[in-house]
Amino acid sequence: MKSSGKKIPVFQIVNGIIFILISLIIIVPMWKVLVDSFDLQSAYGMRFLPEQFGLDGYVSVFSNPTLSRPLMISFVTTIAGTLLALTLSTLGAYVLIQWDMPGRNLFANMLLFTMIFSGGMIPTYLVLRGLHLTNTIWVVILFPALNVYNLVLMRNFFEGIPASLFESATLDGCSPMQTFIRIVLPMSKAALASIGLMFAVTYWNDYTHYKLYITNSDLYNFQMKLRGIIMGSDLPQANGGATENTVKNAAIIVVIIPFMILYPMLQKYFVKGVNVGAVKE
Repeated sequence: MKSSGKKIPVFQIVNGIIFILISLIIIVPMWKVLVDSFDLQSAYGMRFLPEQFGLDGYVSVFSNPTLSRPLMISFVTTIAGTLLALTLSTLGAYVLIQWDMPGRNLFANMLLFTMIFSGGMIPTYLVLRGLHLTNTIWVVILFPALNVYNLVLMRNFFEGIPASLFESATLDGCSPMQTFIRIVLPMSKAALASIGLMFAVTYWNDYTHYKLYITNSDLYNFQMKLRGIIMGSDLPQANGGATENTVKNAAIIVVIIPFMILYPMLQKYFVKGVNVGAVKE
């Protein structure tokens, strides 16, 4: 008689082992940083729990002006830049789906052209300097907000909205802007959350624009300050019982934690965002 045993799912077992190993590679260093951020005893090596638990490292991050000011700049630029970027992307995408607008194709092609070719680093710097944006906080807010890739993604989301809704709104006497506010935006929550999170991550982790266009250290964000801390050229002053190593690790956790909280909350919107526009009327 033939054995009726089930086949061993080799692929699933191997896949599970690989997933566990990759997870450990990611989690172990993060756990070390987390433990060291609460440990008031400066020491090298791996510890599973802090020897001397304390919150002085985080108190130093939020109370020390050399750390709290860059952190506040990061929060302000991330919030203001994300709102501005979403405004420009949604309005620009809404213009691109106005099929009867004269010159729409020319305008769309001009935008797509910039995704392939750019003026280069030096001409861009000269233009920004000519506009008196260098060494101001506006350059790190305005420049990343002009993202054609995200604008095109938003346009694709808008194209998934049934045309009958636009026709119904027009018959009801809605102006194009009223249609945009009352119909397009409420139906695009998944797109707004997905692309908004992309912009927020870009602003929060921005380092390049600060390095290229800002020389005033008083305008540096937390990423610039963190790099100086990690490289050892700008070690922070520790308050209370914290050591420099404690403050350094606490600063790393402060950078990581906002989006560790946001990503799980917005994950469902990414799933919806992938499906938007997949079904046509």
